[in-house]
This record gives sequence, C-alpha cells and structure tokens, in this order.
Amino acid sequence: MRCPFCKLDNDRVIDSRTCEDGYATRRRRECVSCKRRYTTYERLDEMEIKVVKKDGVREPFDPLKVRDGISKACWKRPISTEQIDSVVTEIQNRIYTEFEKEVDSSQLGEIIMDQMRDLDQVAYVRFASVYREFKDANDFVEEVKPMLDNNTKRVAK
Repeated sequence: MRCPFCKLDNDRVIDSRTCEDGYATRRRRECVSCKRRYTTYERLDEMEIKVVKKDGVREPFDPLKVRDGISKACWKRPISTEQIDSVVTEIQNRIYTEFEKEVDSSQLGEIIMDQMRDLDQVAYVRFASVYREFKDANDFVEEVKPMLDNNTKRVAK
C-alpha cells in the first residue's frame, strides 16, 4: 500500500478488524518511512448488480446513492451517522442476498422504505414523498394513516 503522505510503498499493518457486518476489513497502517498512520479498508469485489430504472435504463447498484437519499430524508432528525450506515448495510445485504444480477428500482425503493419505516417515521414520510412522487396532501395522509392506526393500537393495549 502506498503511503498517502510520502507516497512510498513501505508500510506495516498495526491493527486489523472486520467491519460492515463482516463484509470489509479495516486495517490501521503505519508508514515505515515517515511514521505517519492511516486507515485502509478491504472489501469483497462483489458481483455487480444492476438497478433497472422505470425507463428501462440499467445502472450499477450504488450504496452511496442509497445513503445520500436516506441522509436527506433524515436531515435534522435525531438519527446518528452510525444508524444511517447500519441501515445502508442492511439494505446492501438484502440486495446481494435476494437478487443475482438485477433489481427493479421499485423493489429497491420498497426495501429502502421497509428500513426507513423502522428507523424514523418522519424520515420515512420524507423519503416516501419523493419515492412515491406525492402530488398533494392527500397522498401524505394515505401514507401516514397506517402508521397512525398502528400507534393508536399500541396505545390502546
């Protein structure tokens, strides 16, 4: 591994541990030349799954795009970066487990919505409003109604 500071290829691994639910290895390295430390990540080179968009265009599944969408929905909500990363990892695991080569964008959206529903109700509605392309307030009411019914049932018990 080439040192990002002095650009020499002379380092040693100080610490290794698994991360991202075992799908990556985090390595702490120290450059033998300049003595500076840095972190690298080793990940599986997975089969590329394509997302089939509504218009038929296929593009590679990109967990960073999923993370960006979730982050926007969680803006100004009490949700940590670790929680968002955990949700993205869970989505990624489901995609690679349930699909071999392609996933429809509608299926991907539903998987994200399932995770968002458990994460935060406000973030869920924000994400749903964009994903389902809400046209007016009635669309919001229809999406929120099942959550309100579930909350009412829980309070009544």
